Amino acid sequence: MSFVDKSIQCSDCGSTFTFSASEQELFAQRGYTNDPKRCQSCRATRKAQGDGSSSYGAPRRQMFPVVCAACGKQTEVPFEPRGGRPVYCRDCYTKAK
Repeated sequence: MSFVDKSIQCSDCGSTFTFSASEQELFAQRGYTNDPKRCQSCRATRKAQGDGSSSYGAPRRQMFPVVCAACGKQTEVPFEPRGGRPVYCRDCYTKAK
């Protein structure tokens, strides 16, 4: 299959960038079916920011610092502790479960 350079508009900054024939070939070898949406600069910026999402695009959970009620270890949980209910670290929660 023969590839030719494509001009694509970046979804973030709106500038036009070239999706080269060699990049297209690499994408095809890796099994990617979609063209890139962002220019190289915007991809690098987004990667460096750690955009607050997982690799699947879902937002990361906010974590809350707590002290385990069983062992006293500092840990984080994905919910805001309220009331007088005990909160456990992963290891103690697994043991109690």
